[in-house]
Amino acid sequence: MPSDSSSSVTLATPLQLGEIALANRLVMAPLTRNRAGPGNVPTPLMALYYAQRSDPLDGAGLIVSEATHISVQGRGYVSAPGLHTAAQIAGWQGVTQAVHAAGGRIVAQLWHVGRASHVDLQDGGAAPVSSTARAAAGRRAFTPSGLQACSPPRALADDELPGIVADYAQAARNALEAGFDGVEVHGANGYLIEQFLRDTINDRPDGPYAGSSIAGRIRLLVDVVRAVGAAVGAGRTGLRLSPNSPLADAAPDSQAQALHEAALQALADLPLAYVHVIEGQTGGSRDPGLAFDFAALRRCTHPETAWMVNNGYTGSLAAEALAEGRADLVAFGKPFIANPDLGRRLREGLPLAAAESKHFYGPGTSGLADWPRWGEAAMP
Repeated sequence: MPSDSSSSVTLATPLQLGEIALANRLVMAPLTRNRAGPGNVPTPLMALYYAQRSDPLDGAGLIVSEATHISVQGRGYVSAPGLHTAAQIAGWQGVTQAVHAAGGRIVAQLWHVGRASHVDLQDGGAAPVSSTARAAAGRRAFTPSGLQACSPPRALADDELPGIVADYAQAARNALEAGFDGVEVHGANGYLIEQFLRDTINDRPDGPYAGSSIAGRIRLLVDVVRAVGAAVGAGRTGLRLSPNSPLADAAPDSQAQALHEAALQALADLPLAYVHVIEGQTGGSRDPGLAFDFAALRRCTHPETAWMVNNGYTGSLAAEALAEGRADLVAFGKPFIANPDLGRRLREGLPLAAAESKHFYGPGTSGLADWPRWGEAAMP
């Protein structure tokens, strides 16, 4: 593995992540903020927000962008950014240029929400698509009219899936055109790829993507990662998974350990930049009740693939994971919202500012790029 598995490894230790050289091992996890402009185009305010968190000493060695939809069909949030139009690519160029000017590195998280959407977000009011025709009970989409229950989806035909794989590959190429250092395939949190992965969602009785077999359930994930890796290079490709995270609308797969091991074994010949694993319930318990052997899962990856951990880590827990060789990088999400200098605060044991949930999502500018660094006065 990329880590030297020694006690000398800390969050401040540099790392060569595939083709991407990082100044440190602190990662800003993807955080949906809903501040994109008309046409789902990234804005100068977003560029400032990301740049503020890119300092190689006090910020993230790597930023994973907020989830970014690969097509109109993939939308589930009205003001989330995209990566499928010329205007969106140009908007992201402003972001990546600002991050690089600050000394940081950034990858784009590629996103298709699948059934976690609403007809008001789809071309011509079409139904969202998924592995199933069953609605995502308990989930809501962020529409122009506000939060609404997700619309019943249409089950994709087998011959439509290659087109979606092609959309991921094109979005990856668009990301590099926009100046990103790489991409992360979003295979977690109950969105399209995980809707195929979980047999608690994927009820396809037969065919190449059938929910009745592990080979069928992992096929979309494997096809997407291979296509993206071919488009931009495996060393610029990451993958995010949430193997034991319960969802509002579905339990984890009934064979979660075997399923995820099979998926990574099917990709083990690819020296991916990293695998990004959410350990436990997203934004919640690190022990949601489903036992999972993450060390065994890690052994299924290519020897050059870095292991990124995420979920409820503190500075001390991150230090332990790195020193003991259980991880190569540690991702922090919500703490980065109100702490642009999170690296310094963790390093020096300084108090962390806390953002209230009203600051998490747009619209509006408050609570995005107006958080002060330690010792600075609050911004107007």
